[in-house]
Amino acid sequence: MLSVRPKVAELAFQVFGRSLHPELFITFQSREIERGEYRVKIDLTSAGHVLTWFHQGAILTEVAASAHHPLPQKRRLISQRLHGKRSDHLEYRAMVRYSYDFELDTVSPDVFWILQEKLTVEPGNYDLIQRFDSSGRIALGALSFIHLDVRNKTFCMQAMHTFPDDHAIVRTNCSFALV
Repeated sequence: MLSVRPKVAELAFQVFGRSLHPELFITFQSREIERGEYRVKIDLTSAGHVLTWFHQGAILTEVAASAHHPLPQKRRLISQRLHGKRSDHLEYRAMVRYSYDFELDTVSPDVFWILQEKLTVEPGNYDLIQRFDSSGRIALGALSFIHLDVRNKTFCMQAMHTFPDDHAIVRTNCSFALV
């Protein structure tokens, strides 16, 4: 299966108060976790990730994907282009406090390749890692890393997605804390 990234300028960060159909995404890796009173499903996709968090009938889904991706508008709570730096939070159904931040860094080619090589040679403590095929324009393909911090009342995810054609790195952090 060909696994090439979209352009970084096409990316969006969205959060839904519902689950999304898995058929909407090309998923390369998936992981499910159940801890305490919640359950989480994380998918590494061609453009980024899909994280779905479940707790007593409440569902929140965080998506980093192409803005052109056909996603529903029903129960969409947050929709932002993925550029620059942004952080915010929301309290959902008086059950969970969801916080997020993301940052898009475009760096010089030299800095990008040093970072990309370091990540390839020395992968850190990541729970999910995906190496993507080259787009053909540049020899190395993109990388995605996800690190999870799982506790009884909180769940945190740190994700990093690289975009070699644009010399760009997307970092996202999110946390779910039961209220």
